[in-house]
Amino acid sequence: MIEVDRLRKWYRVHRRAPGLGAALRSLFHRAYEDVKAVEDVSFSISAGERVGFLGPNGAGKTTTLKVLSGLLYPTEGRVSVAGFLPQERARGFLAQITLVMGQKQQLLWDLPPSETFLLNRAIYDIPRKQYDATMAELTELLELGPLLGKPARQLSLGERMKCELAVALLHRPKVLFLDEPTIGLDVSMQATVRGFVRAYNERFGATVLLTSHYMEDVAALCPRVMVIDKGRLIYDGGLSDLVRRVRPDKRMLLRLSRPVERRDLEALGSVIEHRDAEAIVQVSQDALQPAVARALSSLPLTDLTVEDPPLEEVMRDLFAQGRAA
Repeated sequence: MIEVDRLRKWYRVHRRAPGLGAALRSLFHRAYEDVKAVEDVSFSISAGERVGFLGPNGAGKTTTLKVLSGLLYPTEGRVSVAGFLPQERARGFLAQITLVMGQKQQLLWDLPPSETFLLNRAIYDIPRKQYDATMAELTELLELGPLLGKPARQLSLGERMKCELAVALLHRPKVLFLDEPTIGLDVSMQATVRGFVRAYNERFGATVLLTSHYMEDVAALCPRVMVIDKGRLIYDGGLSDLVRRVRPDKRMLLRLSRPVERRDLEALGSVIEHRDAEAIVQVSQDALQPAVARALSSLPLTDLTVEDPPLEEVMRDLFAQGRAA
C-alpha cells in the first residue's frame, strides 16, 4: 500500500546574524545552507497494517507524512501510495487517503459539524446512500449524536477532535496518516480516539501510519514501529523486539503490607523507586526468576507485577545510542 525508496527532502534555508547591518547585507548577499529534513529513508507498509512512526521533535516525521500525502514534493527518491505518486495529487489518490493533524482543523468554526460533513460530501462526491451509512457508523463509533448540531466553537477540544476524525473519514479512505491525533486530549478522550482508530482499521481494512508523542497510543495501536532521528530511519520492526533490544531488563512493581528496608530490595536488583508500601526494582532478564522467587519468600507482598521498562525510556535510550554511534 505504501512504498518509500531512498526518500530525501531537503530545504534551502537563509541564515543571517542578528542586527541591522546583517539585515542590510542580506539584501545584496545571502548565505544559504541545506537542511536535511529527511535523508535516505526507505520502507514498505502493507494494506491493513497499523504502524507507529516515532521520533523526537524535528526528526522528520511530519515532513514524511506531508510527502506521502502529496503536500510536499520529494527532493529525491520514489514514493508510492495505493499505486499513485502522491505529488501528482490525482483524484483517485485523494479519494483513498486522509491526513489528520492534531494541531490543524477543517471544521467551519461558526457552523455545526453537520455542515462541514455536508461540504465534504460535496467535495468528494459521495453518494447519498453511502454518506448516510458512513455517518451512521461514525456517529455510533464516536458517539457524535449530541455534537452534530452545536457550532464548532462551542465544542470542547476532545469533541472537536472526534468530529475532525469523522469528517476526515467520510469518504472511507484506505490510508490514514495520523499526525498527533490525541495531542492535548485528556486520558479518557485519548482512549476513545485509540479505540475508534482500531475499530476503523479492523472494519474497513485501512492502513494506518501514526505519529504520536504519547507512547500509550503507540503501545495500544501499533504492533510495528519505525523510528526516525535527524531525518534517518534507525529502526523498523516489532515494538516488543525494540523494547527487548534496547532495554532487555524487566521491572518488578512491588506492593507491600508494611515498609521494608532499602537493602532488602537491593538484594533483588537495582531499586528505581522506594516508598513506604511500594517499590520498583529493575532486574536483568536472566535474574528475573530468582528475584521473583526471593521476593515472594522474603518480603511482605500484597501484589507483584513484572513489566517492561516504560516505552518513553526505551525511546530515550535508543536516540542516545544512535547519536553516540
